[in-house]
Amino acid sequence: MGITPNSSARHWLPSRPVSGMAHSERSIRPPVTIGFAHAELIAVLVAVTGDEPRVLTIRSGNALPSGPFEMGHRTLQSGLREWVQEQTEHPVGYLEQLYTFADRDRNNDIPGGRTISISYLGLVNEQAGAGRPGWHGWYDYFPWEDHRHGRPAVLGEIMTRLKSWADADPARRDLRHRRADFTFGLDGGGWNEDLALQRYELLYEAGLVAEAGCSAEANLGRAMFADHRRILATGIARLRAKIKYRPVVFELMPESFTLLRLQRTIEALAGLTLHKQNFRRLIEQQELVEETGGTESETGGRPAKLFRFRHTVLEERALAGTKLPLSRN
Repeated sequence: MGITPNSSARHWLPSRPVSGMAHSERSIRPPVTIGFAHAELIAVLVAVTGDEPRVLTIRSGNALPSGPFEMGHRTLQSGLREWVQEQTEHPVGYLEQLYTFADRDRNNDIPGGRTISISYLGLVNEQAGAGRPGWHGWYDYFPWEDHRHGRPAVLGEIMTRLKSWADADPARRDLRHRRADFTFGLDGGGWNEDLALQRYELLYEAGLVAEAGCSAEANLGRAMFADHRRILATGIARLRAKIKYRPVVFELMPESFTLLRLQRTIEALAGLTLHKQNFRRLIEQQELVEETGGTESETGGRPAKLFRFRHTVLEERALAGTKLPLSRN
């Protein structure tokens, strides 16, 4: 069962602190050496605040929280939690391992070495008073991914520049055009929200992002340190796919919420708009939520019922898996 958008989209849906050293100077440092490789831990921590999906960053939004895996760390995950606590002081709840990045041509601070980055995806509730976190919107980094208000204007520029890139290599021209059409949902294929990583990697290959060496003026979206934007894109793609078969979205919700708030949260993550009545009917059919007995006033309407997630459903379906039933027009 998938999410259904009101659009033409596809049917689916650092080292310890040194005294006197500024935080921005110590946030990212070369990880420790293990043989000829250097292991680090890196976090993609996501929250939905208002109607916007946001990611926790350091270095004024230019990097993700990260640090070396050290001998004193009991586990990979506990090591990551220590670095997030030190660098942001923001509490971390749900975590799952995302991906291990070990490409030989990754940006490396240590000549002759290879950095192996073990990344985690975490879902949290943004806390404004928590230490010194730097929250930034997903769509600052990937403006072409937000289709909630129609086709993003930047897509026109992207396709013009991808066409020039494809035409520059006659031997692979047709293949490049087909890849661009498929990845960005052109030529009748429809927009596939799950291809966030593939879209960024195509732009990288075409030299249209700063991480690939283009000028800051030519860069599409906000750049990040090394391959942190690629890692963020991986987290976005994972979460967009996962909300369709596991109710992890409830990690981002308050204890009680309206169905409209749940819908807006899903839309924020997917970058799509959903059909209200179909969404509510399918949520009820899956019996994922239950009424709390309370109500909350929503803008421009009568008080709306408050719901909470049925934790027994989470326990029962964690083993077998479950779809978060979302539907489009």
